[in-house]
Amino acid sequence: MKKIYEDIKKALSSKVSTGILIGVGSLIVAVLVFSAGISVGFHKASFGRTWGENYERNFGMRSGRFMFGRDNFPVSHGAVGKIVKIELPSIIVEGSDNTEKVVIMDNNTKIQKQMATINENGLSVDDYVVVIGSPNSQGQIEAKFIRVMPFGLPSQNPPASQTPAPTK
Repeated sequence: MKKIYEDIKKALSSKVSTGILIGVGSLIVAVLVFSAGISVGFHKASFGRTWGENYERNFGMRSGRFMFGRDNFPVSHGAVGKIVKIELPSIIVEGSDNTEKVVIMDNNTKIQKQMATINENGLSVDDYVVVIGSPNSQGQIEAKFIRVMPFGLPSQNPPASQTPAPTK
């Protein structure tokens, strides 16, 4: 028994066996790191896949269109329509179903008209706007972003006087 123990000790203490043990140990560590990378990648890909599958629901869209009953925009997080009254720092937007929403602006509200960023003084009654924001406890929309639509709402045809001339 003692001879077997000494033979094993002698075999393990040789340079060749030490190199083999280090190689096998390194291989095991590499396999563990590789499998951890696969696991992280799998979970990341699963999240991306399910996020993409639920994109419309997460952003309030149905069949590529925003939900707002007939107006197709989120009820409490935005408004689409014509500005009917301006009392800074708020505006009142009338949707196509004749409901009016109070939109509150602050210093962090970004207002864009075509490619230019404008301030609240650049808004006018009868401008068509798309508002994205958050509802507050008073039923108002605290605007984060307002886009002034140059030719009215996308579902409407622009007036003939505003129709761009065809380019040749």
